[in-house]
Order: sequence, then C-alpha cells, then structure tokens
Amino acid sequence: MTPAERLALLGPDVIARIRAEAAAAPPPSPELIAALRRILTRPANPAPAADTEQSSAA
Repeated sequence: MTPAERLALLGPDVIARIRAEAAAAPPPSPELIAALRRILTRPANPAPAADTEQSSAA
C-alpha cells in the first residue's frame, strides 16, 4: 500500500493521530529489540548479532 492509498483509505485525521501516538511512544528497550529481531529477521535461522553501535546508544 502506498502512502497515497493509505491516506485515501484512512483520511488525514487518522494519519495525524497515528503519527502523534507513534511520536509519543517510548523507544523500545534493548530486550524488546532483541526479541523482535529473532521474529522479524530470518525466523527459521539463529538471530543475527545485535548491532553494538545501536545497542550502546540506547
């Protein structure tokens, strides 16, 4: 779905609310990132190593 299609389907008010709620959400914890990495990347294989640069910045 393109951004234009999403906008046409949901409308600008809903898109603005989604963006505001996403901006207000706290950043994910390193533990959550590690858990999601296993699910979202190569689910049938071992999880890739954590990005040390990103992990140290959190």
